Amino acid sequence: MSDTRRRVKVYTLNEDRQWDDRGTGHVSSTYVEELKGMSLLVRAESDGSLLLESKINPNTAYQKQQDTLIVWSEAENYDLALSFQEKAGCDEIWEKICQVQGKDPSVEVTQDLIDESEEERFEEMPETSHLIDLPTCELNKLEEIADLVTSVLSSPIRREKLALALENEGYIKKLLQLFQACENLENTEGLHHLYEIIRGILFLNKATLFEVMFSDECIMDVVGCLEYDPALAQPKRHREFLTKTAKFKEVIPITDSELRQKIHQTYRVQYIQDIILPTPSVFEENFLSTLTSFIFFNKVEIVSMLQEDEKFLSEVFAQLTDEATDDDKRRELVNFFKEFCAFSQTLQPQNRDAFFKTLAKLGILPALEIVMGMDDLQVRSAATDIFSYLVEFSPSMVREFVMQEAQQSDDDILLINVVIEQMICDTDPELGGAVQLMGLLRTLIDPENMLATTNKTEKSEFLNFFYNHCMHVLTAPLLTNTSEDKCEKDFFLKHYRYSWSFVCTPSHSHSHSTPSSSISQDNIVGSNKNNTICPDNYQTAQLLALILELLTFCVEHHTYHIKNYIMNKDLLRRVLVLMNSKHTFLALCALRFMRRIIGLKDEFYNRYITKGNLFEPVINALLDNGTRYNLLNSAVIELFEFIRVEDIKSLTAHIVENFYKALESIEYVQTFKGLKTKYEQEKDRQNQKLNSVPSILRSNRFRRDAKALEEDEEMWFNEDEEEEGKVVVAPVEKSKPEDDFPDNYEKFMETKKAKESEDKENLPKRTSPGGFKFTFSHSASAANGTNSKSVVAQTPPATSNGSSSKTTNLATSVTATKGSLVGLVDYPDDEEEDEEEETSPRKRPRLGS
Repeated sequence: MSDTRRRVKVYTLNEDRQWDDRGTGHVSSTYVEELKGMSLLVRAESDGSLLLESKINPNTAYQKQQDTLIVWSEAENYDLALSFQEKAGCDEIWEKICQVQGKDPSVEVTQDLIDESEEERFEEMPETSHLIDLPTCELNKLEEIADLVTSVLSSPIRREKLALALENEGYIKKLLQLFQACENLENTEGLHHLYEIIRGILFLNKATLFEVMFSDECIMDVVGCLEYDPALAQPKRHREFLTKTAKFKEVIPITDSELRQKIHQTYRVQYIQDIILPTPSVFEENFLSTLTSFIFFNKVEIVSMLQEDEKFLSEVFAQLTDEATDDDKRRELVNFFKEFCAFSQTLQPQNRDAFFKTLAKLGILPALEIVMGMDDLQVRSAATDIFSYLVEFSPSMVREFVMQEAQQSDDDILLINVVIEQMICDTDPELGGAVQLMGLLRTLIDPENMLATTNKTEKSEFLNFFYNHCMHVLTAPLLTNTSEDKCEKDFFLKHYRYSWSFVCTPSHSHSHSTPSSSISQDNIVGSNKNNTICPDNYQTAQLLALILELLTFCVEHHTYHIKNYIMNKDLLRRVLVLMNSKHTFLALCALRFMRRIIGLKDEFYNRYITKGNLFEPVINALLDNGTRYNLLNSAVIELFEFIRVEDIKSLTAHIVENFYKALESIEYVQTFKGLKTKYEQEKDRQNQKLNSVPSILRSNRFRRDAKALEEDEEMWFNEDEEEEGKVVVAPVEKSKPEDDFPDNYEKFMETKKAKESEDKENLPKRTSPGGFKFTFSHSASAANGTNSKSVVAQTPPATSNGSSSKTTNLATSVTATKGSLVGLVDYPDDEEEDEEEETSPRKRPRLGS
């Protein structure tokens, strides 16, 4: 292993600037007495002869390239390179070189490289002459000093020498005394030279010089020098801003004078970097790297000093949560915490961990719960930023807090529900705050960052909590905007008393009065009694899109929790109402939600979709879209293509049996023909299986002729017309444990079956040769007798084995078994009957939507 790691090729650069291979051997780093220092030795692997003996010179610039190459120059026009077989060997030798030169091994060049002209200029300079001779610090020498400072910036070596000279002679303070004299004399030329000098000294990038320049004694004079930019007609007034405009606010008096001084210094240096000096794109970025580091370490020190002062932080928290604290004071306290958390990002991971644990111990989360519910937009925004720092640091800490809180508080004031309410009530037309909060919610409900231990499963506990206490708040706007049920609407208005007026009405009024006085039923988006409810307000549509994005995330990651919720609330039907939205992005969000559900290939979901006829609004949207080739068209086609490719039999049968006539004219893709082919192949397989069953098992089959079938249909339709307007609405049950899921589903489908038997018949409208127009109507509309649109004419739902029912008489041809519908089986000897039915127009009952 050692031999392989140390195996290298030695190269030298020839006169033609080409690399010559000097041989292959093994490298080592040892002390060589003759060279009086640590050296690199390479011995040939063939005969052990010495290929290279090179002392590691403290001033030689070594370069590490491409992880396996070390390059350096030994003398003029004599460059050497070691090419390692393995990266590990290169890293090992590089560490030895850096150790000798006192450098960090993370660097790729151990010394500043200088060009050949630079070498020629200084190669004869005696080693003792390491400093630059500075002109005397006088007014008449300012131009000379400015030229000197400007000239050294292009040379790393000369920059270093000038910095040493400035430091040793206390030159900066002398220059600042000249600045005061120039200002008093109104010597504009001298002030312009001082601007060039001070800016040049900053670009020397030396921390020792910064310590002098940014001290309390000097910093305002440094800022003063930087006001007199020769490019400006009039000097800037930076000192006036720093001393008069910028006010230092102490939310709680800071008694530590060192801490106060550090805060002042950091603010002023940050001002110099951000406001006074030109942007980094104009100059080389590394010119001010040390200035950035100076600010960074100052912030670390400030956070550490504040964190250690528990008395100070305790007082801040006490005032933040005190009801007697006035709004202005609370705003300052929240802004302090926001900046405090921002500073904490500069800490090392272990220190940041201790910082947030200190905040949690002092009660940051209960404090946030209070301030996030306040009316002040600035306070809420700052509180959201603080909350984002906490969630990013430890989602588990936040989850643990809200679960403990749920044992003592009502759902309305739980922290997560407060966050959801803020998301719903965002007044920004673009919902910038809502998008941020939605991202935080997604982090909190993401199972990927939930802990699982032997004694406790965070995922199970938290998701049970979320679906029992928070999900109804999240989905309230969605359910409200897809239903005309007044009880639900009143519930939602009660929940969001002051915000719903601007969320739901185009006027964006900010009324804070009670719902009964400020919001009428007619003002709710989509409450037009003559139309299917669908939000037209752009802001409401954006909000619903965010909620749908979160619900789609739940479908992907929460399995049975979201499944139980969707079934109990009939949520997919409500979501698909949004396919009617004039906002295409919202219709796509609804479609994406359904696509994720179908993508799971879960038969519970598939049965729910087919029994509820939930493809109808999707197909209506496709037909309404017409011949336009757009994202909606592609997304719908992709949905059906997925079903075809994955061969989801129950959905394929349902689509072909109920919608093929409306879709067969779509020939620019082969998706629907492919579905028909899959369906027929499956039907043939089922028939072949049935043919193998002994005939005695099939001899007692009950059969009726076509005439009897038609009579039964007429009787059923007549009964339906008599009972027009009576609709059985599926009750919304309270969420139950997941173990009851099958029973909940079956009860729900029994109710839907009862409703189907009372819906009204209408033939499909023909929209194009060979095509039908399906119109989606929501059960809520039917309940109020307001739906004037044509309704879908459909054949009965597909049976579980993919075959089509041959009769619509529910009493005789459909058997309810544990809440599901089981149709009769097709036999080969039914072919004549099939042909007869296909040649004559057939009335098809409307399936309840």
